[in-house]
Amino acid sequence: MRVLIAAGDASAGESLAHNLRLKGYEARLVGAARGVLAAYYAVDLVIVDLDLPDMDGLEVCRRIRVACETPIIAVSPRGTELDCVLALRAGADDCVVRPYRFQELAARIEAVMRRARPTRPTEKIITYGPLCVYQDAREVRMRGDVVNVTRKEFDLLSLLASRPDSVVSRREIMSKVWDDSWSRSGRTIDTHVSSLRNKLGSTSWIVTVRGVGFRIGRPWDHTRTVESHADRRTA
Repeated sequence: MRVLIAAGDASAGESLAHNLRLKGYEARLVGAARGVLAAYYAVDLVIVDLDLPDMDGLEVCRRIRVACETPIIAVSPRGTELDCVLALRAGADDCVVRPYRFQELAARIEAVMRRARPTRPTEKIITYGPLCVYQDAREVRMRGDVVNVTRKEFDLLSLLASRPDSVVSRREIMSKVWDDSWSRSGRTIDTHVSSLRNKLGSTSWIVTVRGVGFRIGRPWDHTRTVESHADRRTA
């Protein structure tokens, strides 16, 4: 398992990384928030010191949680209940107070990962042409390559891909993706649709049905049709 450690105290961070490696983990140490924000998407767990030199650790937790569901354990340098409460509200899955015993942290890591990866008999996968949406793993792949999407982008794409022959209204999207069926969507949905189109590599992946909503498209069929017409013209 890959663990990213963000420690303001280099000595404490090295000690933690060493102990994790002894337990068989692949541990990487960074000393600042910018290092975490550049690599969190490529690991299985992030351990964040709330006392970092370049950014508040709470803000680091918030930014990671907005972008993905990678488990986070916050480390508070102060033995106050408020620190842990704020860390949990910022998106951390657990919080430990320094100084701590390594065995306690190891047990918390195991508990967090059990919650993050519960045993499932089967994984639900939506396959739509070259697009695969792994609903349990919350992963999107295009022709086998991982597409990095945010939580809301995943929920939106999963909703559309699960109903390939239907138009999903803006109100339903707001209700199921944003848990809000009353507010006007404004540019919220359009912004996420535009981002998904860019990440999937074609504007044809999500079709706008004016005045109604959106549906999933079939860009690979469009490509095949264009090639077919070109072949006929050549012949």
